[in-house]
Amino acid sequence: MTTRRTDVSREVEAALDEVLAHVRGVTPLPCRIVDDPAAEHIVALRKRLKLSRQKFADSFGLDVRAVQEWEQGRRVPDRAARVLLTVIDRDPEAVVRALGK
Repeated sequence: MTTRRTDVSREVEAALDEVLAHVRGVTPLPCRIVDDPAAEHIVALRKRLKLSRQKFADSFGLDVRAVQEWEQGRRVPDRAARVLLTVIDRDPEAVVRALGK
């Protein structure tokens, strides 16, 4: 085993120092907040469209069990589902047209 430090080891050490400084509240790190639709928002969207869970799922190609779990806060929609929910919220007819229904 060598005691010589490599460039990679220095980079790892610097990265770990940065993480520790962030955890200790010394250094803020850039972050990106992803819109995570709350269960209440999904319920409100479905009710605004006046659809049952089953009809909502059928109309937009979703799994009814997934919709139920999102609405009850047991699961969070993945990125693709969040995009679809955003489009449904803004223009539900566009999704219906795209699905050819």
